[in-house]
Amino acid sequence: MLLVDNILISDDLVSAQFSCNLGACHGACCVQGTSGAPLEAHELEHVDRALELLREELRPAARRVTDAKGAWEDIPGAGPATTCVGGAECVFVVFDGPVAKCAIQKAWLEGRIDWIKPVSCHLYPIRIDDLGDMELVNYERMDMCLPGARQGRHEGTYLSDYLEAPLTRKYGADWYRRFREACLDRREAIAEGGHTASREPEGTSPC
Repeated sequence: MLLVDNILISDDLVSAQFSCNLGACHGACCVQGTSGAPLEAHELEHVDRALELLREELRPAARRVTDAKGAWEDIPGAGPATTCVGGAECVFVVFDGPVAKCAIQKAWLEGRIDWIKPVSCHLYPIRIDDLGDMELVNYERMDMCLPGARQGRHEGTYLSDYLEAPLTRKYGADWYRRFREACLDRREAIAEGGHTASREPEGTSPC
C-alpha cells in the first residue's frame, strides 16, 4: 500500500486500469446498490439546492420519494446518502434511452448549476473509508464496472489517472501530484520485480 499524507491507498488502485464505458454499463452504478450516494456533511446543502432547482426534471416516482423523504437520508451506521426510488436508483437519476444519467451533472454540464455531483459519485469506482486519523482509499471491483476495466486495459488508462479530476477535487492538486508520482514509482517497482531504489515523493511512504 501507499501512504500519501494521512491517506492510505491500496496497491489495487495503483495498478488497475479503468475508463468508464457508459454505453456498455448503462450507468449501473446509479441504479444498483443498497443505498444512495454517500454524502459529506458540507454536501447536504448542495443536494437540497439541487432538488429545489431540478425537481420538475426528475421522474414522477423520484418526485414522490423526495416529497416524502427529501433529497437525502441518514443511513444507520453509514451516514447521509441520497434517497432512492424503490431501494434502487438514486432520486437524481434521469434516463437517456437505456442509460441512467445524473440530473445534477447534466445541469452542471449545461451551466445551470455550479456543483457537479456528490464527490463519492465523482470518485466511483473508488470508495473511501474513514479510519479516524486516516482515510483508506480502495478500488471497489464490481461486475457492473467490468466494461470500464476492459476499456481501461484497451486504452492503457490507469484508474489513478482516469480519476485525476475527482481526486484533485477531494484532496487538492498538490496531493494528487505526489500521489501520481508515488503510483509511477510503485508501478516501476512492480515491473522490476519489487527491486528498485526509486525515490519516494515528498510526503509519501510505502506501507
